Amino acid sequence: MFELFMLDYCGYCKKVMAFMNEHGIPYKTINIEEKQNEEELIRLGGKRQVPFLIDRERNVEMYESDDIIEYLKTTL
Repeated sequence: MFELFMLDYCGYCKKVMAFMNEHGIPYKTINIEEKQNEEELIRLGGKRQVPFLIDRERNVEMYESDDIIEYLKTTL
């Protein structure tokens, strides 16, 4: 299952989640408003930027909504 670090008010996050919902892609959201989630995001990706997608099955981690959506298209 994909993990998506996000913020509720982030338009780019909403864009990625809308794509995933449209295509029935299961994912878990991780809201970085919680301090421990923010720290985990920075530990994993190196910066405080969302959306940040993790695909543990394929060992892929990435920022940027358009890049994430293009990647997700390859998994459909």
